[in-house]
Amino acid sequence: MAASSVSAAAAVPAQDGAAQNSAPKTPQAAKRLEKFKTTIFTQMSSLAIKHGAINLGQGFPNFDGPEFVKEAAIQAIRDGKNQYARGYGIPDLNSAVAERFKKDTGLSVDPEKEITITSGCTEAIAATMLGLINPGDEVILFAPYYDSYEATLSMASAKIKCVTLRPPNFSIPVDELKSIVSKNTRAILMNTPHNPTGKMFTREELNVIASLCIEHDILVFSDEVYDKLAFEMDHISIASLPGMYERTVTLNSLGKTFSLTGWKIGWAIAPAHLTWGLRQAHSYLTFATSTPMQFAAGTALRAPDSYYEELRRDYLVKKSILVEGLKSVGFKVYPSSGTYFVIVDHTPFGLENDVAFCEYLIKEVGVVAIPTSVFYLNPEDGKNLVRFTFCKDEGTLRSAVERMKEKLVKKG
Repeated sequence: MAASSVSAAAAVPAQDGAAQNSAPKTPQAAKRLEKFKTTIFTQMSSLAIKHGAINLGQGFPNFDGPEFVKEAAIQAIRDGKNQYARGYGIPDLNSAVAERFKKDTGLSVDPEKEITITSGCTEAIAATMLGLINPGDEVILFAPYYDSYEATLSMASAKIKCVTLRPPNFSIPVDELKSIVSKNTRAILMNTPHNPTGKMFTREELNVIASLCIEHDILVFSDEVYDKLAFEMDHISIASLPGMYERTVTLNSLGKTFSLTGWKIGWAIAPAHLTWGLRQAHSYLTFATSTPMQFAAGTALRAPDSYYEELRRDYLVKKSILVEGLKSVGFKVYPSSGTYFVIVDHTPFGLENDVAFCEYLIKEVGVVAIPTSVFYLNPEDGKNLVRFTFCKDEGTLRSAVERMKEKLVKKG
């Protein structure tokens, strides 16, 4: 019956020509988002599926999170924790975040007034930009940067200024940073450990940022989702430096540390006067985050320190497999002190830029990497670099290396 009804309806002539125009419509977007295309992660993952390539591009593990956390989620579902949560987070998770933050930084925060639970750190970033940035405010980024930064700042109608971190060490060019601070600078958005480079901001670099912020009354938005994947130095939260908590929003999430990226549990920690604005935005973006997953996240954050120590040990083994493998293939591999990413120079293989190289790598070699030019305001700055991830099981990493050894040929 349904099919015949549709056919009959289709046979009726359109009235006044309204439905006669079958020309394809041009995709439309608000001007603030016109420049942004499908994310590079979606593009590369789609190509990976099409060509059966090993995905060392997008930063999600191909193994599951710990059983004790999954069991906590299942129990919460069985216990009926399935309706809307309190908008800024269930009390137990807010308290767990506060406990973990104090253990990591020494800072005591009010879980009710200074912690907001969000749908992943990406939503925390968006809520922070929309809740605390006014149109025309200047925000300083360090390139390369996570792609949502530029997009969410565009949604907030901010003016972006950029400082480029360059290989081999991706150190902050201090004089350049100081030169772009102006009376209109509202915030500095930073990420340590840093995606995509694996760099960790040193205490000296953090002190420079802090002194500029205090001198010029600037906020800091600090994305610290990889804080437990710090390999060569201790992670330092900039909020813990003297005079900085009152002007800092610290952003974090569960996904990277517990290999549960699909749960999308994140949070923002900030003094009450900053939390107010980001909560206003959060209320109208998602209102609340998955209730049973919040209960499980509280269990996760109370894991013993041994969990984090084992996590780092496991990732150091994975990192070694990939880094040594990439070197043996012929890449120039840059140091990575944190995260589960490694940046390499692809130019020994003779492709014109990072996008061309990554497409060749997928189609001809069967391995996925991410072109880094998409993480720069000026794509030319990243055209020689690509990013690999080692958040995969050891067998997958070895297989990817073997494919590259077999099929990648250095030029010259």
